[in-house]
Amino acid sequence: MPFADVGPLKIESDLTDEQVLFLSDILPTGYMGAEMCDIQPSDVVAVWGAGPVGQFAMDSARALGAAKVIAIDKEPYRLRMAERAGHTPVNFEEVDVRSRLLELTGGRGPDKCIDAVGLEASHGSAHIAAYDRVKQAVRSETERPHALRQAILSCRSGGVVSVIGVYGGLLDKFPAGAWMNRSLTLRTGQCHVQRYMKPLLRRIERGEFDPTRIITHTLPLDEAERGFELFKNKQDDCEKVVLKP
Repeated sequence: MPFADVGPLKIESDLTDEQVLFLSDILPTGYMGAEMCDIQPSDVVAVWGAGPVGQFAMDSARALGAAKVIAIDKEPYRLRMAERAGHTPVNFEEVDVRSRLLELTGGRGPDKCIDAVGLEASHGSAHIAAYDRVKQAVRSETERPHALRQAILSCRSGGVVSVIGVYGGLLDKFPAGAWMNRSLTLRTGQCHVQRYMKPLLRRIERGEFDPTRIITHTLPLDEAERGFELFKNKQDDCEKVVLKP
């Protein structure tokens, strides 16, 4: 394996495997999403997607000083998990997200928005979801950019939209007018994991993060296929599976 000696991080404290496992990918990704927001103490931060990366983006926004963090998803168990962690849940299948965000922010919209969903996003409106499905089917679009569109349209003027959800190609109906005319800053990129591993390890050691809170299933390695199916199909309130060799 090329550069096999570059990736590993030696853990010299008495932390458990579960406490440090997510330093390899999803915790740095969530943290980078929040860091790109340049969070100020009075900021309201909205996060689209309450999956593992989204949960860590929420925790990171709070650790960086956000006054309020809002979790946007449709899965009740994911929203309950976010709420137990102290975040404000919004179910996009039950309410109009932009209207609810305006209510929660005194009519301004969130100061900072994080897209932690990317091209796998779904939408509470059937006709909008169908539009992008059709565009994908005829190969005139590669994404389902519901979360990105919504984040740009919901963010307050002069705010920041941070994109850590993955996009792979071309998307349709990008709201460039809202982005440009309301002076929004759009930041994105693949996570620089090595940059964050040691600083985040220190935060875990100080008790600022509890990465284990997202683990819902622990399975032996020979049940990996079952674990994948549980997560993929959102069965048994599955948020994150840890496999034990």
